[in-house]
Amino acid sequence: MPLAFFAGIGAGSKLGILFKGGVSLEMLADIKAVVMDKTGTITEGNFKVESVIPANAFTEEQIITWAGSAESASTHPIAVSIREAVKERKLTSEKPEDMKEISGEGIEVTLSEGKILCGNQKLLQRYQIAIPQNDLQESGTEVFVAKDGKYAGRIQINDLVKADSTEAIQRMKTLGLHTAMLTGDTEKNAKAVQETTGIDEVFARQMPEDKLKNLGALREKYGAVMFIGDGINDAPVLARADVGIAMGGLGSDAAIEAADVVLMTDEPSKLVDAIDVAKATKRIVMQNIIIALGIKSVFLILGALGIAGMWEAVFGDVGVTIIAVLNAMRILKK
Repeated sequence: MPLAFFAGIGAGSKLGILFKGGVSLEMLADIKAVVMDKTGTITEGNFKVESVIPANAFTEEQIITWAGSAESASTHPIAVSIREAVKERKLTSEKPEDMKEISGEGIEVTLSEGKILCGNQKLLQRYQIAIPQNDLQESGTEVFVAKDGKYAGRIQINDLVKADSTEAIQRMKTLGLHTAMLTGDTEKNAKAVQETTGIDEVFARQMPEDKLKNLGALREKYGAVMFIGDGINDAPVLARADVGIAMGGLGSDAAIEAADVVLMTDEPSKLVDAIDVAKATKRIVMQNIIIALGIKSVFLILGALGIAGMWEAVFGDVGVTIIAVLNAMRILKK
């Protein structure tokens, strides 16, 4: 058994898949559902500001500058894209006097020009700031900005689905796996990704505790569940899943630490490769057990009857080991 697991871990390494142990391989072969994060997992995670739409009495420069100041300390891909847009426009953002982050909603900062809110629709609703209906788009990610309790405008940001995401999800379905996506993004953006990739089920506007709750519900419904993500918010879900998989290239340190498996190339298609290696490893393990017990049982009986001698006993012991080694090495050709 250890021979097969070592070979499986080696085969995964050659494919850019890091298994943290034999238990990860064993569990991965038995999963029934695959649950995924959206940003950085199914999509590129390389956000880019597409447009800035100011409200009356405000300008594009004001909106993007205030947002850049509010997001000055954040490492989130959306925040990075806003800061890059500020640089591209050759504007200068101000360092906030104080900052308050509201989990899952956005940021409140105080600048020399006043109090700025920068975040999603929930943040403005919290402060009872109305958003014009025509500013609620059908696709893309929106960052809303308000100044001193008044709606100032929005920033439209887009993120592309990874080239191999659709193929990976179709391959998972071929294996009989249920696919689901948990994302903190809006319902419309989640549905747009679902239509593109063919994911079976999506859950939008998910806080970390919501992801844990829905992961548990999916486990009860389908059985063993694998979760794949890359963010700090994904760490609790990665740890709770039967098998947690992290994106190693763009993933946070917390997500990589909590995961059982790490994909070094950030390609969703590697998920299916990892499952294939796990299933092949499990088959080899079972074959080795059957071969070892079967041959040894035969020679034990022959020895007890006085038919088998020393040479037969050597083959029954050392020969079985050699057969198991050669059988386990087949995984390396996967």
